[in-house]
Amino acid sequence: MSTDVTKSPAAAPPGKSGGSASGGGLLQLMLDGLRRNMRQYGMLIALGLIVVLFQVWTGGDLLLPRNVSNLVLQNSYILILAIGMMLVIIAGHIDLSVGSLTAFTGAFAAVLTVQHSVAWPLALLLCLAIGAVAGAAQGFLIAYLGIPSFIVTLAGMLIFRGLTEMLLKGQTLGPFPDGLQKMGNGFLPEVGPDTNYHNLTLLLGFALIAFSVIQEVRDRKRQQEFALEVAPRNLFLLKLVAIVAAILTVTMLLASYKGAPIILIVLALLVVGYGYVMRNAVFGRHIYAIGGNLPAAKLSGVKDKKVTFLVFLNMGVLAALAGLVVAARLNAASPKAGLNFELEAIASSFIGGASMSGGVGTVLGAIIGGLVLGVLNNGMNLLSVGTDWQQVIKGLALLAAVGFDVWNKRKSGS
Repeated sequence: MSTDVTKSPAAAPPGKSGGSASGGGLLQLMLDGLRRNMRQYGMLIALGLIVVLFQVWTGGDLLLPRNVSNLVLQNSYILILAIGMMLVIIAGHIDLSVGSLTAFTGAFAAVLTVQHSVAWPLALLLCLAIGAVAGAAQGFLIAYLGIPSFIVTLAGMLIFRGLTEMLLKGQTLGPFPDGLQKMGNGFLPEVGPDTNYHNLTLLLGFALIAFSVIQEVRDRKRQQEFALEVAPRNLFLLKLVAIVAAILTVTMLLASYKGAPIILIVLALLVVGYGYVMRNAVFGRHIYAIGGNLPAAKLSGVKDKKVTFLVFLNMGVLAALAGLVVAARLNAASPKAGLNFELEAIASSFIGGASMSGGVGTVLGAIIGGLVLGVLNNGMNLLSVGTDWQQVIKGLALLAAVGFDVWNKRKSGS
């Protein structure tokens, strides 16, 4: 065995990497850490580059406060679907019915509120319940009867689309009550003195910065306590700076317009809640287990059928929520609503780091993937790129993301 004790990046104590390295050594440590964490940081870096490129190409229009606000509103329902789809894909399944289910729940909400004058809070709860029932029905067929998720959800896509046509009779139905409209188009109220900024948005933004930094530091300490590999200290500090800069930039842009959209607060709660479940809760670990190695999960006592059932039930609820947001955003229910939403959600998940084989992915990754597609759509619209080329570019982005995943796996295996 070699007795060489020359210090190397691998020999540095966890969390202390690069503490006393020279300039060149520090750069090498950061590059090594970036390579080891490429799956985690790759799409985040790609999102930053895409934003910078379109900001230059559009002459600064991409990051105008009004456009940033529209970017959130236009992509909110895809991000909601992407969160649920990420859980489905991590569990080793797929859901093709979510686009049709969003259209169906939006149509159901229109029938309740417009035709039958049901109070919108009650209509909202009934729509979420319908989504839960639809998701539970598909989950039962997949988990307990063993029918492949591709077949079940493909059938669900056709069924819910047909039911939407039946409810609306081929016509657009609206408008919705004001309270429901605010879910898709509303903003937080103004509070406090006149500062030329939206005070409540600033307060929430600073609170989010503090929460994010504390959470990142806490996660790093927990990983060190269990002797898990962590990113080099300088790379970790760079990550914190990037997080603070990104949140602060978005906060200031939104606060200089109308403030944070209500749906952004809903999204933030979903990301925090689902992120905690997938990182810390037993249910989240079980989802990773059945997607990563189903036989081993069964031998470990994981109730795989129950977990699969709950994953699809959850997907149904989120699809219903997305359907309500879409309908509120358009202020009407349309038979053609939700077209290709399932493809957008699936693409967001894979671009955000999900694996085709299951067992890999994060909630934040789904959000990043959705934002990549959202920025691409928005930037290309600002540049007046035709819809034909937009489809080609988004397809190439998805292919590149999955190709990177395959390459990364082969490199890790070798």
